[in-house]
Amino acid sequence: MRWRFLHAADLHLDSPLRGLDRHEGAPVEPLRSATRRALIALVDLAIEREVQALLIAGDLYDGDWDDFRTGLFFHQQMNRLASRDIRVFIVRGNHDAESRITRQLPPMAHVHVFESRRGGTVDLPDSGVAIHGRSFSKPAVTEDLLPGYPPPVPGRFNIGLLHTSLTGNPDHDPYAPTTEARLIATGYDYWALGHIHQRQVVRESSPCIVYPGNLQGRHARETGPKGCELVEIEHGRIVRHEPVVLDVLRWHRLALDLGGIDDLEALARRIDPAFEALLAGETGPGCAVGVDAGAASRLHCVRVVLCGRSRLHGAEAAQPGLLEAAVRAQALQQAGRLWIEQVRVELASPLDRGALAARDDALGEVLREVDRLLADPQALRTWAEAALGAGANLPAELADLRPERLDEASWRALLRDAEAMVLAQLGRDLTT
Repeated sequence: MRWRFLHAADLHLDSPLRGLDRHEGAPVEPLRSATRRALIALVDLAIEREVQALLIAGDLYDGDWDDFRTGLFFHQQMNRLASRDIRVFIVRGNHDAESRITRQLPPMAHVHVFESRRGGTVDLPDSGVAIHGRSFSKPAVTEDLLPGYPPPVPGRFNIGLLHTSLTGNPDHDPYAPTTEARLIATGYDYWALGHIHQRQVVRESSPCIVYPGNLQGRHARETGPKGCELVEIEHGRIVRHEPVVLDVLRWHRLALDLGGIDDLEALARRIDPAFEALLAGETGPGCAVGVDAGAASRLHCVRVVLCGRSRLHGAEAAQPGLLEAAVRAQALQQAGRLWIEQVRVELASPLDRGALAARDDALGEVLREVDRLLADPQALRTWAEAALGAGANLPAELADLRPERLDEASWRALLRDAEAMVLAQLGRDLTT
């Protein structure tokens, strides 16, 4: 017989989105409801594909609920699965560890949450499957949980559920660390992992070890397609496993090289095809993988980085915010499908700075002074504090900009911004 299941992880249901008030025109409702709508899409997929089980490998929730609405919403969706005889198996991770979720709702008969004291097994003899798992008891689990997992059930397709960082990932905390070799040694057939938010097939077979990634990207660092893994078993072996894309909004980082682009009209001609390609799914890591369940209605949230050598560097220095406004204006033509989360201007001047610094005039003197200050952090701080004088007495709401609170990197960035403004004014007509 054929047995299908969905493997999902890191849903972070009702994850708070902080700082939206800093973004004028932000699509607040779509952003705040994204994790719920992604869960609805997951349940829709389970029903549509007639799977027998849904496995969730940790971080179903993002922490303790503010009230019962988060839990009630999850129960509502699980009841949809109960009506189709689809069972649910869950391990808790660092964000929804047993010690973190203080509010509780009555258990559901078709939803099994593995305990944290020891590993447990649910044997499904009619399906020829056994599912093993162990939850986090606290947010920071630093020991390997594998020694507490039961041995495989003979004659079954054995699935392990585990929330783990394996041997480590620079973007995630090192929780429940273990190794691929230890997973292999358990004798299980499939390891359904969670915690790493980017899809990764650690091992293709014997056993198959998969991170599905998180179900829905939550901020600009979680770019690209998100979803779950669809797995089909027949006669005790995997005959198919593939990612299914379910995110209802997608985050992108779009780098635009403006080399040779000198005016806003040329900038618009550069931006438009880049936006069209992004919306068509032709750009961004991993966009070609998996079945995409919601491409037509998806909202795309984009962080745009303008880079390269361009005379627009001087235009931006003379009118700060000019390029961001131009990018946002072009995005408005995409009929609400695209929102610009941020525009970062990392342009360089097309002028030959070395030649300019060697000149025997005011411009050369300014650039040589910038070089001197950049080479001596203490001299930079002393010079800046003296130059600011009474201007350092900022109001309380701007306290973070007071000189004594700025670090070396901030001082250097401010000095380079000041240099850009000088070049924009004094070097506007230079052709060196």
